[in-house]
Amino acid sequence: MSFFFRSVPLALFIVAGCTHASPAPVATQALDARAIEIEARQDDLLRQLAECESGGTGQPDRPIVGGRGAYFGRFQFAPRTVIAFVRERDGRDLSTGQAIALAHDYEQAMALAEYVIFERDGVHHWPACNRKLGLSREVAAIKSL
Repeated sequence: MSFFFRSVPLALFIVAGCTHASPAPVATQALDARAIEIEARQDDLLRQLAECESGGTGQPDRPIVGGRGAYFGRFQFAPRTVIAFVRERDGRDLSTGQAIALAHDYEQAMALAEYVIFERDGVHHWPACNRKLGLSREVAAIKSL
């Protein structure tokens, strides 16, 4: 048998493999739908947490201070908690004033709360709302998706 005939099946295999489409659109759509569901459930949980902690969501009209001046913003962050997690997440050092400003900025505080809850398993930072909302259970359910 000549070299040409022995290499034809391999050549056909290589050509056939090159024409095969990348992941099927259905599989990609399923991954996209899963990611959208996870993000929606995370956002909903964070909105519930903000409601539980401060009675609302979104940027407040005026600064929110709780715990006799110990906690700030919709998510009621302690400045030292903001400082520690921003350093861990971003490698940035914040002053106490910067930490308070971040806690008052709803979008930044929500992103930080998402990190604390979903990346660092830190639902214990909100003990009353953790119990009231079942945060630990909800986070586990979202992570299992």
